[in-house]
Amino acid sequence: MKYFKIFITFTLFSFLIVACSKNENDSSIASQEDLKEITIFHINDQHGKLDNFSKIKYIVDKEKEDTNVILVCGGDIFSGNPVVDNYDEKGFPMIDIMNKVGFDISTIGNHEFDYGEKILKDRFQQAQFPWICANVDMNTTGIPQPHEYKSITKNNVKITFLGLIETNGKDDDIIPSTHPWRVENLTFQKYTSVIQNYSQVKESENSDLYIALTHLGEGTDINIANNYPYFDLIIGGHSHSKTNTITNNIPIFQAGGNLNYLGKIHLTIKNKRIENLTYDLIDLSNYSNFDSNIKDRVEAFNENANLDEIIGYAESFHSKDQVGYFYTDALRNEMNVDLTFQNTGGIRSSLNEGDITKREIYTIDPFNNTSVTYTMSVSEIKQFLKNSGAGFYYSGYSIEQEGNEIILKNGNNEILNENAILTIGLNDYIPAVYDTYFTQTPTTRPYTTAETIINYLENNSNPINFTSSNNYFKFQ
Repeated sequence: MKYFKIFITFTLFSFLIVACSKNENDSSIASQEDLKEITIFHINDQHGKLDNFSKIKYIVDKEKEDTNVILVCGGDIFSGNPVVDNYDEKGFPMIDIMNKVGFDISTIGNHEFDYGEKILKDRFQQAQFPWICANVDMNTTGIPQPHEYKSITKNNVKITFLGLIETNGKDDDIIPSTHPWRVENLTFQKYTSVIQNYSQVKESENSDLYIALTHLGEGTDINIANNYPYFDLIIGGHSHSKTNTITNNIPIFQAGGNLNYLGKIHLTIKNKRIENLTYDLIDLSNYSNFDSNIKDRVEAFNENANLDEIIGYAESFHSKDQVGYFYTDALRNEMNVDLTFQNTGGIRSSLNEGDITKREIYTIDPFNNTSVTYTMSVSEIKQFLKNSGAGFYYSGYSIEQEGNEIILKNGNNEILNENAILTIGLNDYIPAVYDTYFTQTPTTRPYTTAETIINYLENNSNPINFTSSNNYFKFQ
């Protein structure tokens, strides 16, 4: 009997040990099951650039062999590459390549509107990925209304993205930074007017993470983190920043621009919170592997664009400012006007020394803005320059500031009378933005400003050199 009691005691003790061990293992297993992993790749502001998509496709597909992957875009997919911008179906090569690479979602950038409503409608309908933007209403344009937010599920991981676009395009209106005449039938709101409506989305969607996918710029993303802290992560665009920072415990990322970089965010998630995060900004110029199918498709678009015809010669490298001086001088001569202006943001590239091709001119000016002329008095021109608050490249007369006054002088250094009438040549974006000062109906030329420059170069054999010019004015 004594031995029996000992046996029972030992058996019970052994059972307790096994039971405790089992509970500890179950707890460990449960803890491991709570952990989820996902990699989010992101780009922004590719502006029509296609060449590095073959590398992105290779990188993303390799990562998919190991973990869950989401591929996102922070907007501004158009405007900057004539292969895309001057294609018969404007913008189609970008949509086609993004479809084939396998993008999961994109927010809308301001330059998505550059081609106008009808073309945007066609491109949106061709996209095989969802668009998100909470502060735009497409109204009755027929452009598919984007989701305010969208959840993407990869196996056991559910991520919800909220889209937002900047609205700084015009002082007296709420529109993005695009041609105002191309968004006349759309309605935008400031992000601050809508963002709080989506403070509970993570809970309502029962998502693992809630991410703001914005096209607002780095400074605004930081402001969101400080003032609207219900996001687990912010992925941005618009400012072309290489951002990797944490504000108010919210990580914020942006991957430069022009498809030079690919951001890689690897996340471990536990109980709907980020347990661990690693980040890598991949410099695609240093990456050699590529997907051959995407590469072949991109090369076909490039080869069929017929943009490498030589139309002029530059004696020296020209910075963006120096291109602006050349640009306005060419506009003035080709349009046969007294004075020309060009907004600084309309010059998108420098110009290399040597032969000038059509590709370079379309890259410098990708916006397909129409050439227009106005008849204005010297007094009206001064009011525009003084009150617009903007700086412009110009050609035709000297423009100076003395104290609080603007003075225009002719080639003989004579001051022009306030009532003197001049013919002004410029792109139609400028009067659309500053319509307070351009109240007449303009005379519209049958070609874009880029085509005007091409015509000028084709009709003039002299090489260009504006490296010693300084025709820029901003009222101080």
